[in-house]
Amino acid sequence: MSKDQLLMENYLLLLKSTVEVYVHGTLESSNVDMRSLLKRGLDETMKHQANTYDEMTKYGWYTINNIESKSVKKTLKTIESKN
Repeated sequence: MSKDQLLMENYLLLLKSTVEVYVHGTLESSNVDMRSLLKRGLDETMKHQANTYDEMTKYGWYTINNIESKSVKKTLKTIESKN
């Protein structure tokens, strides 16, 4: 793994954690001005996250594996049987 890839992965993790903080702060804020400020921070952080994800996928550093439909069906059956 290159240093660039490691930095990008850590930055992406940081952005994801920051989004969580902004979401909770926005939801819990009773002050309209504070909520607006937090929402702007959330929006900006999500833009950075999307841009970072796009860059990582461009270099093949972030891949998504498609799940086969039979695996999804098996999981759903397991969940349904427990209910």
